Amino acid sequence: MGYRVRQVSGPSSRSTAPSLSTVLAAGAVLWVPGPLKKNGVDRKKPRIAVIHRPKYDDWSLPKGKLEPGEGWRVAALREVREETGMSCVLGEELPAQHYRVQGRPKEVRYWAAVPTGGAFRPNREVDRLEWLAPKKAKARLTRAQDRLLVDALLELLGR
Repeated sequence: MGYRVRQVSGPSSRSTAPSLSTVLAAGAVLWVPGPLKKNGVDRKKPRIAVIHRPKYDDWSLPKGKLEPGEGWRVAALREVREETGMSCVLGEELPAQHYRVQGRPKEVRYWAAVPTGGAFRPNREVDRLEWLAPKKAKARLTRAQDRLLVDALLELLGR
């Protein structure tokens, strides 16, 4: 969004407002191939995992803040596992999101990802997970920016 944190040095910097460092987060658009069509050869559109977070009463894609010293990809894998119960393999990187949360800039980097194992169990952060076709996933997602990630995944998959 063009926001930059300016670092001020010198004795006067202690009397200014605290600096607003960027919140860093990572996540994934977790997907599986669509079911077979009636012809038994072709597949329907992929299914995308959308999660419900009761704290915010919203539907989103799995994501979360980086822990100190953690890399983007490691954080994305950890957050998917924590929120969905599934291990995954990250594919291509999708467009990053930039927005503000409680006055602070936030950057979230996403990857296309496919599950390799695990199973969803409701937890303190996520109480529901649904596998939806892209059109239904976009309708369910609360934030418009998350809908753009579904479009980016479909473009990547050549759909």
